[in-house]
Amino acid sequence: MPRPIASALENLSRNIREFTVAQRTVAIIGVAVLALGIAALTMWVSKPAYTPLFSGLSGSDANTIVDQLRTDGVPYELSDGGATIMVPQENVYDERLKSAAAGLPSSSTGGYSLLDKMGVTASEFQQSVTYKRALEGELANTVQAMQGVQSASVRLAIPKESVFASEKTDPTASVFVQTKSGVTLNSSQVQAIVHLTSASIDGMKATDVAVIDSKGVVLSAVGVGAIGSADQQAGDYEQRVRGAVQAMLDKVVGPGNATVVVAADMSTQSAQRVEETFTTPTDAPALNEAVKTETYSGSGASGAAAGVLGPDNIAVPAGTGTDGSFTSADTTKNNAVNKVTETRTIPAGQINRQTVSVAVNADAVGKLNVADVTSLVSSAAGIDAKRGDAVTVEVVSFNASGAADAATALAAGTAAAAADRFAEIVRIGIITAGIVITFVLGLILYARRSRRQSREAIELDELVEARPALGAANVPFGITAQNSPIMIDPTPTVAYGVTGATGDADRMRMEIDSLAQRDPAGTADFLRGLMDDRQPA
Repeated sequence: MPRPIASALENLSRNIREFTVAQRTVAIIGVAVLALGIAALTMWVSKPAYTPLFSGLSGSDANTIVDQLRTDGVPYELSDGGATIMVPQENVYDERLKSAAAGLPSSSTGGYSLLDKMGVTASEFQQSVTYKRALEGELANTVQAMQGVQSASVRLAIPKESVFASEKTDPTASVFVQTKSGVTLNSSQVQAIVHLTSASIDGMKATDVAVIDSKGVVLSAVGVGAIGSADQQAGDYEQRVRGAVQAMLDKVVGPGNATVVVAADMSTQSAQRVEETFTTPTDAPALNEAVKTETYSGSGASGAAAGVLGPDNIAVPAGTGTDGSFTSADTTKNNAVNKVTETRTIPAGQINRQTVSVAVNADAVGKLNVADVTSLVSSAAGIDAKRGDAVTVEVVSFNASGAADAATALAAGTAAAAADRFAEIVRIGIITAGIVITFVLGLILYARRSRRQSREAIELDELVEARPALGAANVPFGITAQNSPIMIDPTPTVAYGVTGATGDADRMRMEIDSLAQRDPAGTADFLRGLMDDRQPA
């Protein structure tokens, strides 16, 4: 081993042996923390990146695929309650190919791939059922691809076409959706599922699709077409109107000086209405026109006529006769008529009646006009008097005790949160200060030790140079056994100017100790003068 390295190792070993118990404890803790950090960093860097191999698996498929991964010696991780299997990124494609060759996942809905397995001897019933299963599988796979959906199942009810049926029944569908943990489908996603399903089947309307989640909540009902229940729709409407009115009143009377309650009566029935309107076009020519004219001409009788029967059936003479001619005309016109046929579907959720109640704090009213507030509330809430809507605005005294208690509780909560934050800051500060103080103490101890060793070496050099002043000029540097109270090697040593010999420092300490014992007074005077010389002027 080279001498510089051996000397460095020897100095390090000597310094470690001279550590105190506290220094050794701090050093051991530091080395342990450093080793743990290096180990954790190495494990994190060497950990492979995992990628989903399959997701939405059933229990049997997941078990089979895990057995295959164990056989191949591929590490894996399970997530989503075992429905998703994750493997290192470099093994994804190989394992997918092996799983596909083994027919995994076997519980897949298949989709249109079911038609590939159909034989030529399949009956018409088998063909129709397989085609419906294929449609259900494709729709389920499409719905399952949506964000937040873990699995989906679609069931179609497609009526069989028949020429003997007088009325045709529309197809319907039901969609079961299981979302991921902590995920709830919003209105837009439910509408997307409804329209996606209805547009995939010929003759199916959006109102013919039912959507149910894993909790049993009906998100869309057949024939209703509205998302959520009637109570949910009414609650959403009331909350929206209350928010608009409350925001306006906060600007008028100030925050906390008004409260609003909205009650809405919402219809749960849906209907379809057909209207036909006929109007006459202006300045439009007739479609067709027919004119019929009849003319008759003739002379009267020359002789006496029987006349006309008068009272008591007595004939009355007719008098003078006429020529008996006449003319008649008949005109028929077919005019154009505008016809408008309007078919309107009335969904559930129509507002039958709503009421708005507003209470205003009497202490904050001042010169406020209640009629003006009522008019503002009516406009903001969309009040329709013909529908029977009503608005009530009353000026009342608010109970301030609840507000005071709430303010006190809020202040207490704020103070507790501030105290917790301060305690956390103090704890972090104490820990940081302890670490910094420990580090600074270590540096101070190390600096003092280094300074003491340097001072010791300097004092040894100065004492050696001052040997003539102590009256030991003729004494060789190596002290013999006759004039030394301690047992040392009587062999003369090399001159002090030669460095690099083993044990030089210990030998010099022993010689200085021997000199001090022979002439303690002179040594003390010299050291006192040396200390006086080192004092700053």
